[in-house]
Amino acid sequence: MLDSLTADTIIEARWIIPVEPEKTILSDHAIVINHGVIQAILPISQARSQFISHNHIALNHHAIIPGLINLHTHAAMTLMRGLADDLPLMEWLKYHIWPVETRYVSADFVLDGTLLACAEMLKGGVTCFNDMYFFPEVTAKAVIECGMRAAIGLIVIDFPSAYANDTDDYLFKGLSLRDCYSQHPQLSFCLAPHAPYSVSDKALTKIVTYAEQLDSPVHIHLHETHDEICSSLDTYGVRPIERLRQLGMLGPNLIAVHMVHLTKEEGNLLKEQNCSIAHCPSSNLKLASGIARIAELVALGINVGIGTDSAASNNRLDMFEEMRLAALLAKAQSGQADALSAHQALRLATLNGAIALGIDKITGSLAIGKAADITAVDFSTLALSPCFNPVSHLVYAASREHVSHVWVRGKLLLDDRELVTLNERELINRATQWQRRLNS
Repeated sequence: MLDSLTADTIIEARWIIPVEPEKTILSDHAIVINHGVIQAILPISQARSQFISHNHIALNHHAIIPGLINLHTHAAMTLMRGLADDLPLMEWLKYHIWPVETRYVSADFVLDGTLLACAEMLKGGVTCFNDMYFFPEVTAKAVIECGMRAAIGLIVIDFPSAYANDTDDYLFKGLSLRDCYSQHPQLSFCLAPHAPYSVSDKALTKIVTYAEQLDSPVHIHLHETHDEICSSLDTYGVRPIERLRQLGMLGPNLIAVHMVHLTKEEGNLLKEQNCSIAHCPSSNLKLASGIARIAELVALGINVGIGTDSAASNNRLDMFEEMRLAALLAKAQSGQADALSAHQALRLATLNGAIALGIDKITGSLAIGKAADITAVDFSTLALSPCFNPVSHLVYAASREHVSHVWVRGKLLLDDRELVTLNERELINRATQWQRRLNS
């Protein structure tokens, strides 16, 4: 008999749902982890006979899935959750959010807000998020501290802030940060111009140049509202997506956020240019921006991921809610009950996000050689009984409260619903202090 191989961690589960191969559900299987990487996925009986580990975890009533990837958020804005609700986008931004940011946003604000967001996301099964906000170096610090994975947005916007004075200053600081952390295993980076209405042609042209030189994703709000499109027609004579096409921004590196208002021709253009879309259904609904025609875009073969947007406009960083809403809206809008199936919705919340960020060789699915970014969902509760199909349950019945364990790079960050690297009570206290300041 051959000696057993040693592993750092072995996780046994009732179901393992790797996302790829498509529609795969593995019953009574185990994941073997070594040095933060998935070494094997095999039946429990084989895992027990072939491997030995001092960290052997049996999750007999759980579904194991890839860690969820939040493809669009502004993590620090969690400190503004509910600050100015029930308003349309531009009124919300111009008269409430931007004035508060001008007065209060600082490195301390971003650190406390991002740590609060990281805690909320970890408890909801999110292992990676794509961020866009001021003081990205502080966001990176928070991510490293808590052990998550993040794509750090190097924000560019035309107006000065406490973080930077002008376009060149934003770019210099952002690119310097990227150079400093380019090899960090928890971090990747995106160039992040805020939106066509807040960034000039000159700045966008520079961003296109840097994106080509660095092969970097570009993360931008686009076609979010009718007003945005009308304003672009008045100012530039073309719709925003055409303006970006003329500037050379459309391509495989583009992550276009929202994309609510698209013509058929624009959808075909996105497909031709191999762009990705970050779909934010809750935020689109809450700000009355509209309903993106995601079923049609997915059917075209466009890579679509899911994001929450910020807790200031959602008001939850809840990817389970976004998965469910994305699937239900796609069905209602298309008039087809089989539009955006549960398997597709799970893929949007995992692998498609990784593809958009260019990190799909590292994370986004459960496969040998990929990072052990893993979420466990407890199916033993009354609300999830009985279970005929675990993938259907994940999308239509489960909620973030059913997430029990989370690993990133094989490190346990949520243990039986308790945060390991973050102090929940301390984060709530800091949030309360900021609430008092913002109310003063």
